[in-house]
Amino acid sequence: MLTALLFDLDGTLTDTDKLHLLAIQQLLWEEEGRAFTEADFDVLCAGRANAEMCALLFPERSVEAHCDFADRKEARFRELSTSLEPIAGLTDLLAYATTHGIGRVVVTNAPRANADHMLAALGLQGAFASVVVAEELARSKPDPLPYLTGLDRLSATADSAMAFEDSIPGLTAAKAAGLFTVGLATSQSAATLLAAGADLVIDDFTDARLWQAIEARHGAALTQ
Repeated sequence: MLTALLFDLDGTLTDTDKLHLLAIQQLLWEEEGRAFTEADFDVLCAGRANAEMCALLFPERSVEAHCDFADRKEARFRELSTSLEPIAGLTDLLAYATTHGIGRVVVTNAPRANADHMLAALGLQGAFASVVVAEELARSKPDPLPYLTGLDRLSATADSAMAFEDSIPGLTAAKAAGLFTVGLATSQSAATLLAAGADLVIDDFTDARLWQAIEARHGAALTQ
């Protein structure tokens, strides 16, 4: 029986990688004339918590300097993302979950201020029982702790839940928590997500294969 849906935020509820890339590009150019490419972002930033991202971007800087840059980067991101669009089909999935009593939680490596800002920009402040912010835990993704915490907050078990992720660190975390994991091909290719262990890869939440997987696990007729 499907009782819980656990969602990553960036690249899963809404496609934000280009805005995060732009925020970093602007700051690095303004502050040190440093060029930063999409390929750099994929290697150093995508799906990573800020502490890990900054350690890779600035290995010579102090932890305090890392925190300062992360704060500036997230403030710039929020300036660039005053309005956001949900991934196609998301609102239908959330409505289905509400109708059938399936719990929902967000599990994100984003800071709390970003999570609150993004959910407000999407109009989804009340759509989830809880928002698990990995940076507030002892370990962030790719460790499974954030997803295990999400399951705990929904009083759910991994075998009755489904996770949605777009990044390799997030996918690694969800699979390590024992979750059936759907990859969103927003920031990585389908082949990359499948190679990393995704059980199913979709472009968005309208994919018929996703609804078939939900129906098979929930045992209820689809009422999109």
